[in-house]
Amino acid sequence: MTSLEKPADSPADKAEPDGVEPGKEILKVDRLHKYFGKGGVKAVDDVSFAIRSGEITTVVGESGSGKSTLARLILRLMPPTSGRIELNGTDVTTIKGKALHTYWRDVQAVFQDPFSAFNQFFTVRRLLSRSKGMLDLKGESLEDRMLASLEQVGLKKDSLDKYPHQMSGGQRQRVMIARALMMRPVLLIADEATSMLDASLRANILNVLTDLRTDTGLTILFITHDIGQACYVSDRILVMKHGKLVESGPTEDVIFRPEHEYTRQLLEDVPRLHG
Repeated sequence: MTSLEKPADSPADKAEPDGVEPGKEILKVDRLHKYFGKGGVKAVDDVSFAIRSGEITTVVGESGSGKSTLARLILRLMPPTSGRIELNGTDVTTIKGKALHTYWRDVQAVFQDPFSAFNQFFTVRRLLSRSKGMLDLKGESLEDRMLASLEQVGLKKDSLDKYPHQMSGGQRQRVMIARALMMRPVLLIADEATSMLDASLRANILNVLTDLRTDTGLTILFITHDIGQACYVSDRILVMKHGKLVESGPTEDVIFRPEHEYTRQLLEDVPRLHG
């Protein structure tokens, strides 16, 4: 997706899951730092922001900007050098054990390579059913949960018995999203989830994400190097450069009234549909 199309519907237009307050602050990142090596390379440098319920917030920046490191910090796949991460008001920066496993159920991720994520000898059914031990089914059968998750990403029941080689890259990525949805997460992080797909399949996956946000109120943190994609899916955009957050705001403000020179540079290569 390269053109600056009309941003996604506002949060007020979206359905919200039961018990979720529209616009509530779900995730808060406060002065987060991550340094690597003896020289103290600043991969994430004093980053602060909040993510609201029912919105798609996108972190955009070129390779080396720190956006994927930021995603891994939020996912608790690595510890921060300093700073604080809160989920629904609870500090999760240093949680361990059972609390961390609960957090991983609430905050799910989809990464860029849908090909390596599959065991070539597993059917989709076997892949999805491996999550059973972490699920809170509340009387729902595993089969029903799998079918509901596949339906949410536009896949039919017959997908359950397919092997990876029988599916396109876009279908595999949909399965990866469905696997995350099996957990009924509070937040879905999509880290470069379209980067290994061709242009038409990228658009399909972006539409899956926006449909999930609109139809279910799912809160999404989208990570991308492509500001055109950010403009297409986002309610809010965060722009990173060299580990720092250099600009943030509602999508329309960032698109049409960028304040930072780096943001303007990213936008220069994207065709504008509006004068």
